[in-house]
Amino acid sequence: PASFALLGERTFGGLVPIPVIIFAVVAAAAVVFLRVSAFSRHLYAVGGNEKAARLSGVPVVRVKVAVFAICGLLASLAGIVHAVQLNQGSPNDGIGYELDAIAAVVIGGTSLAGGRGSVAGTVAGALLLGVLNNILALNNIDSNIQLLIKGLVIVAAAALQRLRPTS
Repeated sequence: PASFALLGERTFGGLVPIPVIIFAVVAAAAVVFLRVSAFSRHLYAVGGNEKAARLSGVPVVRVKVAVFAICGLLASLAGIVHAVQLNQGSPNDGIGYELDAIAAVVIGGTSLAGGRGSVAGTVAGALLLGVLNNILALNNIDSNIQLLIKGLVIVAAAALQRLRPTS
């Protein structure tokens, strides 16, 4: 449909793709949501120490269900934008994106142990990973070597997190 194809267009005189605007709006909404809502404090509490959050009166199960629902909503939005960009949909299209998602989050400084992280860091990690993917693809690096390099980047970022002092 025409409304579906509209998502793949450009705006502001052909300078900015609409998926970039969607990405910016979602990231900005996430930043605002995580800075001003009580739910975000519950989210960080559950991520930091689930048992302590439960003992503090945080509804842990409700927080987890809400987070999974939000993740599902955002995954569906990402799938729609991806289908628009390719002008087709395939159930096998997102294979391997899990590693990219984890790498972007870890590179952005989110603790794998939970309780610490930021949207701005994740966006920076995603942009850095996108540049890395582009460089590797343009240099015709084998896909298995690309996965190895991404894995090494994740390990290096996780190791740097262990060296960073906790605050």
